[in-house]
Amino acid sequence: MTTTSRRGLLAAFTVSAAALPLGVSAAPAARAAAAAAPAPLAAPSGLTSPRSSVTTAPLDASWFTGVTLGAALTATVLPGTPARTEVTSGGRRVALLTHGARTVVLPGPERTFTENKKPFADDFGRTLPDPALPEGERQYWGSSPGGGSWSTLGPAAADWSVTPGAGLVALTTDYASRHATVRDDRITDVDVRSTAAFDKVPAGQACSYALSFGYQDTHNHYRARLSFLTTGAVELRVEKEVADAVTQLVPAQTLATGVAAGTPWTIRVVREGNRIRVKAWRASGAEPSAWAVDTSDPVFSRGRVGLRVLAGDGCTNLPVTLAVSRFQVDAAAWDAPPAVTHGDWVRVLPEPFDGSWTPAVEQTVRGWAGSTAPDVLAFAAMFLPGAPDVVCGAGPAAGSRVLGASGYGYLDPRGLRYEGADFHEYMGIGWTFPDGTRTGPSQRQVGNLDCSGYTRMVFGHHLGVPLAAGEDTSGTRLPRRSRDMALHAPGVRVDRTDGTAPPAAAQLQPGDLVLFNADSGDDGQSATVDHVGIYLGRDTAGGRRFLSSRKTVDGPTMADLGGASLLDGTGTYARTLHTVHRL
Repeated sequence: MTTTSRRGLLAAFTVSAAALPLGVSAAPAARAAAAAAPAPLAAPSGLTSPRSSVTTAPLDASWFTGVTLGAALTATVLPGTPARTEVTSGGRRVALLTHGARTVVLPGPERTFTENKKPFADDFGRTLPDPALPEGERQYWGSSPGGGSWSTLGPAAADWSVTPGAGLVALTTDYASRHATVRDDRITDVDVRSTAAFDKVPAGQACSYALSFGYQDTHNHYRARLSFLTTGAVELRVEKEVADAVTQLVPAQTLATGVAAGTPWTIRVVREGNRIRVKAWRASGAEPSAWAVDTSDPVFSRGRVGLRVLAGDGCTNLPVTLAVSRFQVDAAAWDAPPAVTHGDWVRVLPEPFDGSWTPAVEQTVRGWAGSTAPDVLAFAAMFLPGAPDVVCGAGPAAGSRVLGASGYGYLDPRGLRYEGADFHEYMGIGWTFPDGTRTGPSQRQVGNLDCSGYTRMVFGHHLGVPLAAGEDTSGTRLPRRSRDMALHAPGVRVDRTDGTAPPAAAQLQPGDLVLFNADSGDDGQSATVDHVGIYLGRDTAGGRRFLSSRKTVDGPTMADLGGASLLDGTGTYARTLHTVHRL
């Protein structure tokens, strides 16, 4: 196995403003990660924003002079619960240790963590609605992989359904628009396409399906629309609708004649700033190299993407059904991607700190001064969208991917994601735990991590916190499930709800576990923890932001798709924070 020198790691930090740091660690998988130099995350095709990144300013001599530790360090116990010891050098904090915990916060190079929209494709591999559910609980198009849940609007809920391989829209009445949009209002630039087919050539009046973007609501949006005429012709229109008034951005174009019923057509839109480019073609053929439309318009600077379907006033052969076989976002950017900037680095001691400032603990802290080897937050960021893959070179995980963008889980028949992807299942290997329990791999969960699996991957596999096979009540090993982490994780409790309100968590610090009672209806439990994340820090708006692996976004995220990753405000996670724990 090759190694990366500390000098090489520091040099890599200085050359890329979008580098995710990799380096050395005591765990076998982390040592393997050191064999790969830090790699910048590639920008999405056609757009300019990286999907995720950790940036740091160049490290120079003045920074190292500032962190040089003196001959004597001062250790002071701070007031409050849990007890903490602050270590200073020349009046400057160099470490903050918590009594009973292994995680330590130290100053280091300032980093900015950010995340942008990730690409996804929805092939409608599910069956909806579920007739076993009450009407008010039914999902008609469900969740779009990586894109959040669909919102469907139209005259009747029964017009919407999904059979494996197609999202269906039944046009049972004329001159009533149906809109399906992915619930993500902040998209600015986007490269999006859809493929769909009508089951009939319309009679009386045309039917149309459109790719909508910059969508504010049903009355205000852009759309690239294909009109399927009664003659079998297909026309392309690019329109904006403002307060129900429709304007053609360019003249209509006839793309084909004599098109038979059931012929799938693909529409593609690339929107960058005010520039809008559109093309459409028979899905059975090659994508045209040229754009059919290249225009500009500044009205809607951001909004959802989705579909709009319409039967013209006077269509006489209803019902006509549109079958959408694919909806795909190849690249997209939010108007203001979430970002967290601070100089806190989170390290893990070999054993919990017992409150005694010993020569051994001092030696460990001195060894961390100025280090840019990956810490808790760096490892956590290495599973965000776009993170490069790293394959382990030695140890039990040799030959397995141990870092790189992760999903959450595979889909059930309703299009919801299964829980159960632990750290070793991400790697595609079985694992024997210290108590002798052997858990085999799940080939369907390779590359996935559920919320507790993500936490265990970061703290356990990469940073050496002991792991339990199951619930484990000893308080010495990190349990498998979030509800058991809230009760029995090693370390110390920072705060917990009193049952009437989320905890204030006044001593919250980066690296803490944040545990939620967010969706207890999923597991038949009430008033119990069912989700866990890792606190990252305050974002540019002052919000307390965390990282976690979530169903609706299909994997680890610090962003707000499917619910804000924030402990402040009125969102799901702000309202349902249950416990804060420090490992």
